[in-house]
Amino acid sequence: MFQLLDILGTMAFAISGSLTAMNKKMDPFGVFVIAFVTSVGGGTLRDVLIGRTPVGWMKDLTYVYMIIAGFVIALLFRKKLDKLRVSLFLFDTIGLGVFTLIGLEKGIAIGLHPVICIALGTMTACFGGVLRDILCTEIPVIFRKEIYATICIIGGCVFFLLRKWNVPQDVLYLVTSGIIIGIRLLAVNYKWSMPVLERK
Repeated sequence: MFQLLDILGTMAFAISGSLTAMNKKMDPFGVFVIAFVTSVGGGTLRDVLIGRTPVGWMKDLTYVYMIIAGFVIALLFRKKLDKLRVSLFLFDTIGLGVFTLIGLEKGIAIGLHPVICIALGTMTACFGGVLRDILCTEIPVIFRKEIYATICIIGGCVFFLLRKWNVPQDVLYLVTSGIIIGIRLLAVNYKWSMPVLERK
């Protein structure tokens, strides 16, 4: 289940990155670079911070293949995907839920405190999107009033609560990712947001 979620998250972020780059009218190489950075940016930073080098995608080409697959899917079906206003948002949301889980598990695997694990999960889920937005000359979603990183933190708290109750691992993954995805959908639908701080 964990490996399947990892693969799905990688492809989801690759599609999200590709669609964002195509909206900026980049050439195919530029689109692929954005897809790649979106998919592995957060995981790369996480692995470097915990001393896990070479980083994951360098040791397992499955990730590269999934990024290429996501790029090709976005390229071939870009007109159909572009007609669906929520397509980019949905792929980004799926990636958010899945990558949070991956960061949590990486932290647990090396015995880190739950608070640090949640930070790693949030970083894994969000940092690829930060790089994507910066390279596409957008203010990163995580720094805007829209709820984004907060959802990953909530998901991490739920994860450790369920883990304490000895919930089966597959159920733990599905519930945690489902909560992250569900809150994100609700937040956008009902326009939930964090207050904006302004200088007076």
